Amino acid sequence: MKAIRFHDFGGADVLRFEEAPKPIIGPDEILLRMKAAAMNHLDLWVRSGVRERSIPLPHIPGSDGAGIIAEVGSAIDFLKVGDKVLISPGISCGHCEMCLGGTDNLCRTYHVLGTKEDGTYAEFVKLPADNVIPIPEGLDFKQAAAIPLVFLTTWHMLVGLTKIKPGETVLVHAAGSGVGSAGIQIAKLIGAHVITTAGTDEKLKKAKDLGADEVINYKEKDFVEEVKRLTDKRGVDVVLEHTGGEIFEKSIPTLAKGGRLVTCGATSDYVGKIDLRYIYAKHLTIHGSFMGTKREMMEVLKFFQKGFGNRQLQPVVDSVFPLESAVETHRRMEERKNFGKIVLSI
Repeated sequence: MKAIRFHDFGGADVLRFEEAPKPIIGPDEILLRMKAAAMNHLDLWVRSGVRERSIPLPHIPGSDGAGIIAEVGSAIDFLKVGDKVLISPGISCGHCEMCLGGTDNLCRTYHVLGTKEDGTYAEFVKLPADNVIPIPEGLDFKQAAAIPLVFLTTWHMLVGLTKIKPGETVLVHAAGSGVGSAGIQIAKLIGAHVITTAGTDEKLKKAKDLGADEVINYKEKDFVEEVKRLTDKRGVDVVLEHTGGEIFEKSIPTLAKGGRLVTCGATSDYVGKIDLRYIYAKHLTIHGSFMGTKREMMEVLKFFQKGFGNRQLQPVVDSVFPLESAVETHRRMEERKNFGKIVLSI
């Protein structure tokens, strides 16, 4: 089969479009003929070796995707060849206390597809049968591939952990990212007032189109001062953060009393200092978040179903490239040119 692989860790130029062995499935697995794979910042970390270097090489990256089931394991009776599905990318053991209790993202073996085993940048990928879900009616493969990781992550952050309420004010950082563009939509779905940041006016316009109420160009204005101005110095109830470093540090003073900050990553810097006086004096809560549960994946997908009028949530596809253009797509993401998800068509 054709696939994108890297034989050494490094920059985008280590990616190769080449022949790779077709996966062989076990009795509890399915073989998915990939139609589209969506990029995440995680893919850059895996390729560069920043995340971990214990991955067997050569390696196929990619966590998100959608396609048609090509083979079904002998123990599987709830899926069939020809089913159109998207990937739920969080893989767990399925039988520990956490998995059986419905918090599979806290399983000791939990990991994201493509970080340990081969991922989705290929014509075929093998998966546990529990990790595929029917594509909501009316979505094509490219749209379906753009949903799972970022909408699951953001749903868990805003609904599962911070439990945002209608009427609250939410600061969503990096509107152009997958998590940011999903966060704007989910916060508006719940009924929150959304303030968001981005580095270009073009991205801010797109954020407005997604439903953001207030926008801040962080390259032109100090977002802390702008949040104070926009909230009449009260602050925001929730901050959705995933860049780390200085952004994390500066976000804490933007919170109102009783506010919550939730973070799921550190795309700029792993280290962020905290002035503890803000935490105890304002009764603040800081949540760490990693992916979400399979149940939450099913919950958020309901809002992509075709119903009366428009869907309540929409996949945000920045651009579509052929699989062999993965080097170009990685560079596009590294240069922060995308708004929403970059998709590889297979």
